[in-house]
Amino acid sequence: MSEVWLDYGTTPDTNGPPAHLDADSWWSAVEMYDRRYTFVAVGPRTRKEWLHDVVSVMRGETADPRAWRTVDPDEGEEEQEEDPAYPFVVPPVDEAGAAEWRGLLREIPRSAVVRLLVLLATMDLDVSRDPRFPEQRAEMEKHARVILTRCSRRARFFTNTSGGGAALDFYQRISGCSPLSHYAWDLGLLWVSDKEVGLIWSFDPR
Repeated sequence: MSEVWLDYGTTPDTNGPPAHLDADSWWSAVEMYDRRYTFVAVGPRTRKEWLHDVVSVMRGETADPRAWRTVDPDEGEEEQEEDPAYPFVVPPVDEAGAAEWRGLLREIPRSAVVRLLVLLATMDLDVSRDPRFPEQRAEMEKHARVILTRCSRRARFFTNTSGGGAALDFYQRISGCSPLSHYAWDLGLLWVSDKEVGLIWSFDPR
């Protein structure tokens, strides 16, 4: 499999050379989500109205375009037999419903993505409450940069929280979100590029 080297842009944590992206580095990067309840999947972008592609990813109807690892902690569970998108509540794709669903999202700059990706891997979705964070921060940020490398320069990024403060620093405590699942609290990253749509979404079922 060919290897890809891309510029991952400027973020508060992007010191050093460009991240190395291939199937193995992607696997290692998304492995940091194995320790919590997180969904990770990428699907092809097949139409201008990308919301249809997001629904397909939520339902597990598409495969990763690069045949790389996905993470679905509910795969094979009873809930998904009844609803393939579980735990997501799939967005409506009619014009009015789609507009309302998009209103739950906030577009964020590329510079904020690394810290959001790290946040999604922490205990309680709160950097300040994860005792492992100080020791593991550098490694987690390295993995986050690998994930970001997959997103083209023209990619757009969305999340479902207005937290992070004016500087969009997701290492600050997040006090609110607009849930996109059956749970009362979930946080995630949705990205859309010319060729792919991706979801990394963490859930708190309490």
